[in-house]
Amino acid sequence: MPKNKFNVITMVAWIVGILVSLAVGFGMIGGALIIPKIPGMITIVAGWIVVVMTIIGAIGALMQKFA
Repeated sequence: MPKNKFNVITMVAWIVGILVSLAVGFGMIGGALIIPKIPGMITIVAGWIVVVMTIIGAIGALMQKFA
């Protein structure tokens, strides 16, 4: 497989992963996604952790890629 196509596929997969992580995190924050037998506040905090770590990880990966 040509290197160019691999880079495009990898980038698309990476972006989709970020979008899915953010969707899960915001779903937990908004109450659409719950964890059975876990209090709601813990789920909300976990959602915020997912969102913040996703953003930090994405920024860190971009900085490493373009630095």
